Amino acid sequence: MATEATVVTHHTLRANGIRQHFLDAGNGPAVVLLHGFPETSFAWRHQIPVLAQHYRVIAPDLRGYGETDKPGSGYDKRNMAMDIIGLLDELGIGKVALVGHDRGARVATRLTKDHPERVDRLVVMDNVPTRVVAQNMNPQTARAYWFFLFHLVADLPETLIVGKEDAWLHHFFADWCYNPHTIEGADFDTYVKAYKRPGAVRGAMSDYRANSEDVAQDQLDADVKIACPTMALWGEDFYAVGGMFDMKAVWEGMANNLRAEPISHCGHLPQEEQPERVNELLVDFLRGWTGS
Repeated sequence: MATEATVVTHHTLRANGIRQHFLDAGNGPAVVLLHGFPETSFAWRHQIPVLAQHYRVIAPDLRGYGETDKPGSGYDKRNMAMDIIGLLDELGIGKVALVGHDRGARVATRLTKDHPERVDRLVVMDNVPTRVVAQNMNPQTARAYWFFLFHLVADLPETLIVGKEDAWLHHFFADWCYNPHTIEGADFDTYVKAYKRPGAVRGAMSDYRANSEDVAQDQLDADVKIACPTMALWGEDFYAVGGMFDMKAVWEGMANNLRAEPISHCGHLPQEEQPERVNELLVDFLRGWTGS
């Protein structure tokens, strides 16, 4: 259970050429949490107090998101993984347990493949790998993943979204959550504020616009499976992931040592929709991680 004594501090440092913002809490072996779209490091507010009882938890804002820099380039997942490697190097952290959701899971997967010596165990949450989405693109998939295609269009998304960030975010949170009222009130306002910052919408779009580079990178080592213990979590009720793909089979094709955990009454945001279940699974899976 979470404790009120948990102290979460905010920090910034320069690594891999950008200024990165991250949350830091607890002591012990390092656990790194990588958020997805349309979120920021705030997405982990339910996990950090629990995990920080046993680990040092680092939760950065990814390139283009939150308080981290939003440059005009560098959003391919190999380079975004280098952002995290650079952050860890600056902090003097070697091997970590790595947890990624959605876009963060893409960064985490690429990091684990490119730098296997830095990852003791991997958790991927509600994520169909980029290469798998591309290989299965058809009219049904395109309809579910319409935002993948829309976000690829140059400039137009920013033009339509800026000034209407609340309506844009409300659509995703309501449509993607099993309970459409999961993210409301002050939590919702926190995300709106983040995406109203200069360059924030463009940063998120740039993440998606690296799609062709991401697919090319993933194809080059498609036959290389992740060796470290891996746990895939997903919401059973999200139409674009658990409802469309055999997630256990998908991740068996990605990792040799897989634990697969569907979560009921849950959509695309397990860490926010079913935080107690996610925390139970994380604590159990991370047990035994004692540091490098």
